[in-house]
Amino acid sequence: MNSLILTSIEQGLVFAILSMGVFLTYKILDISDLSVEGTFPFGAFIFAKFISLGVNPIISSLLAFCFGTLAGLITSTLFIKLKIKPLLAGILTMTMLYSINLRINNKANIPLFNFKSIFDYGPAILVLLIIVLLIKILLDGFLKTEMGYLLIATGDNEALIKSLGQNSNKYKTIGLMLANGLVALSGALMAQIQGFADITMGSSIIVMALASIIIGDTFMKNSDTLKNTTRAIVGAIIYKIIGGVAIDLGLAPTDLRAISAIIVILFIAYNNLAVDVMGLKKRRVKEHAKNKEPIKEF
Repeated sequence: MNSLILTSIEQGLVFAILSMGVFLTYKILDISDLSVEGTFPFGAFIFAKFISLGVNPIISSLLAFCFGTLAGLITSTLFIKLKIKPLLAGILTMTMLYSINLRINNKANIPLFNFKSIFDYGPAILVLLIIVLLIKILLDGFLKTEMGYLLIATGDNEALIKSLGQNSNKYKTIGLMLANGLVALSGALMAQIQGFADITMGSSIIVMALASIIIGDTFMKNSDTLKNTTRAIVGAIIYKIIGGVAIDLGLAPTDLRAISAIIVILFIAYNNLAVDVMGLKKRRVKEHAKNKEPIKEF
């Protein structure tokens, strides 16, 4: 297998965890949480700090997840307690995390080649596959619990949650914390697979996550059996493979961000066009049923 494609699949599995986190806020809670652009490198820097202190890489990765949930708590506090709009709350958290990330190790770039990583326990692609599947199973299981159903209902119909005597803000906080924890874990894994943590590694990460979610939904929109977490995983892998193929064809790595934006635009435009076409077909069917005229093909 082409080494670039293999690397793309490995990074796609890392981004699958990121996508599952963003899926919680973007698809379930319907919140645009930009704090993930700070949380992603935050997880990497937290991992770098603990691994440099001699902590086991598995524990260091779990600590990155735990500290990442605090970023979600900050966004939630700004959003719920201080009544700041979710978009602005996320931007403010992201801005604060930039300075916090620099404070953690007092450097903008921390090499990790001389430290142990979670990939010392086996081939990177196998280790990542196990981690991704474990997170998917746990997340799917959580969403089937009472708390998970209430979390989903909070995004669908907040008034219903309040009518049941439940505090919808509680479930928004849980969703934001869990999402940012997964994003931070993804950042920690990315730092290990690339061998360094860098302050800029979270730049445009939200676009990559959204691209993965949109691609997964596009390719699997006709399947009622696949869970949204599965779509996020497959979408992330496809997204990274597209990027890997683009580089293999001669595009410069510096063009990847532009490619990311173009991919998102194309898939959103395709989905919108498909919705318009389906709506038009339904209207034509209704007109045909009313007027009993032949339906023209288009």
